[in-house]
Amino acid sequence: MLWVCSVCGYVHEGEEAPEVCPKCGSPKEAYEKMSEDAAKKIYDSDRTNDIHMEIVKLAMKIKDLAKEGVELNLDPGCVSVFQKAHDEAWIIKQRSKAEIETHVGKGKW
Repeated sequence: MLWVCSVCGYVHEGEEAPEVCPKCGSPKEAYEKMSEDAAKKIYDSDRTNDIHMEIVKLAMKIKDLAKEGVELNLDPGCVSVFQKAHDEAWIIKQRSKAEIETHVGKGKW
């Protein structure tokens, strides 16, 4: 079961709400049990946010590798491919970060 603090929005997982909110200190009575639909949205978005974060990490690895390839400067064709990979990795990273922000804005955290 998921419980949400009506004061600060902290989400708690457990059979019952905590005695005191670990974020804002509100009492147990400030918590409301989330509906099954709302809880499912939280659980599903938790997984997709993890996937997005892994994509961000992989994109940064591609960016770093591509930068190394550019710096080696073997030939213009190679440098061009590495530069494109570098630039595209940045876009992939930013796209996933923007989607996480969208999730948060929709209450899917």
